Amino acid sequence: MARKVVLAYSGGLDTSVAIKWLGEKYDMEVVTLTIDVGNEADSASLRRKALGTGAVKALVEDASERFVSYFIFPALQADAVYEGQYPLATALSRPLIAKLLVDTAQAEGASAVAHGCTGKGNDQVRFEVSIAALSPGLEIIAPAREWGMTREQTIIYAHEHDIPVPISVASPYSIDQNLWGRSIECGALEDPWVEPPEEVFVWTRSIPDTPAEPCYVEIGFEQGLPISLNGDEMDGVSLIGQLNRLAGEHGVGRVDHIENRLVGIKSREVYEAPAATVLLRAHQALEAMTLSKNQLRFKEKVAAEYADLVYNGLWFSRFHQDLACYVQSSQRHVTGTVRVKLNKGNCTVVGRKSTKSLYSFGLATYDKGDLFDQSASPGFIHIWGLPLKTQAQVQLLGQPEGPLSILALEGKGKANKRRGKRK
Repeated sequence: MARKVVLAYSGGLDTSVAIKWLGEKYDMEVVTLTIDVGNEADSASLRRKALGTGAVKALVEDASERFVSYFIFPALQADAVYEGQYPLATALSRPLIAKLLVDTAQAEGASAVAHGCTGKGNDQVRFEVSIAALSPGLEIIAPAREWGMTREQTIIYAHEHDIPVPISVASPYSIDQNLWGRSIECGALEDPWVEPPEEVFVWTRSIPDTPAEPCYVEIGFEQGLPISLNGDEMDGVSLIGQLNRLAGEHGVGRVDHIENRLVGIKSREVYEAPAATVLLRAHQALEAMTLSKNQLRFKEKVAAEYADLVYNGLWFSRFHQDLACYVQSSQRHVTGTVRVKLNKGNCTVVGRKSTKSLYSFGLATYDKGDLFDQSASPGFIHIWGLPLKTQAQVQLLGQPEGPLSILALEGKGKANKRRGKRK
């Protein structure tokens, strides 16, 4: 009896070819598993395609709600953005897919799982580290890493074996998408000097095609989680979907990033993330109102660490559990409403309010109702500056190596240059 392998199947080039290749190379029965995380794929069509290509069973599982609740929203609460630009859409979906691959392998009696990642990308690491953490004894096969074909050769292989694939040599883009974003790479995008052609963008309009009038949206948050849009309570999947459409119409959410991959190379990545862009900006604006200065400063460090561990495939690590505990604690009072203006590719926070706000009008205003005691400032300045004043008196003044002496020397040098010019 042939062994079974469960293949994470997207219907793209590499996973389509992998069904045939796994049968030829390993003599294994292939069960495909397609995870819907907002891919907007035609489930029936994917099943027919997988079975027609040689799979013995084609499974499709809707995991959109789980993706939002257990992956997207925790990352939003953490303000996780890799290298300040990438909202981690693809990276966040990988641990969920890995978990469901392991579960399906156990249910189907499969001895192995397979994925369609190449040997120079990040996803191979994310899948395999996650699978190893969840099921250490499960065999992992990476066909696209093993077969040694170029992308063009893989396309030719597909045509020779009558395998329908969604790309051609003339349109070689590699695309991955889910609710949180859409990534595009390969083809002309591999030259970082070339402007991304408009054809690669699907979710966002080009600036000339966006509406002339701005759009205002109000997002309600409760403990750091978005719960309403323009006053209407919504589930996470619906809220993100509607924001993707609204912000995309106004050209919001395009990212063109030279990214440091985990495997040690730089790559040019183009993303569309309308909803992620809006929600991250709104969430950070509400945190600025409801968290103290020290909380905000420390959370910036946590956000960077959180983004790195997601990007690097360490979702199932104890380190993630530790950071997640801090993030959850930090969100207890991040409740309120943020108003955002969408216009010509820009997403601007223009209003925020919260019953948990640390902003006090009475302390901030310069008009009537000012409650700030300005007479206390001289004493505060004296105490605040006392250590600096003491050190300057004892260690800096008159010392040839001190900053004041350096500034004096620079001043003399500039004066000498001016005298030399006059001569």
